[in-house]
Amino acid sequence: MKIDRLQELKQKLTHEADLSHIWSFYMDHFADQPEFTDLGEPLYNEYLDAILHKTCQQMFGRAIKITGFFLIYIPNYRLFHGPFQVEGRIGGMIYFEDIKTGLLAVSADYPATDAVKYSRFSEIIQLSVPNGNDVYDGLRLRN
Repeated sequence: MKIDRLQELKQKLTHEADLSHIWSFYMDHFADQPEFTDLGEPLYNEYLDAILHKTCQQMFGRAIKITGFFLIYIPNYRLFHGPFQVEGRIGGMIYFEDIKTGLLAVSADYPATDAVKYSRFSEIIQLSVPNGNDVYDGLRLRN
């Protein structure tokens, strides 16, 4: 395993149009490599837990039970990754904290087949609505 390929994974995550190529790259180079899985520690993340539930609900068109979400965090690479199950379907998540972008992959069928549903997600910062007291001076927004 070449850990420097994580930079390539990050590039694919932000630029690759075919989400299956991103997931295949992750699975081929990292997912089952003990050198990779041993780099991190289990860590709960409320944001990623909410993303997982909301995205799976949208994927399957209803509230859905998720179990076995085992998120690992690798601080040196600011990467979260981990498996989960959606009513018997196998799934996985990757998320780079520094670029605030991730990918979910979930088996579309139960029992599992080759069909997979993907969802790329990004964190969006919500700015307050201008209220007339804000001044833009060409360099920054001031109150």
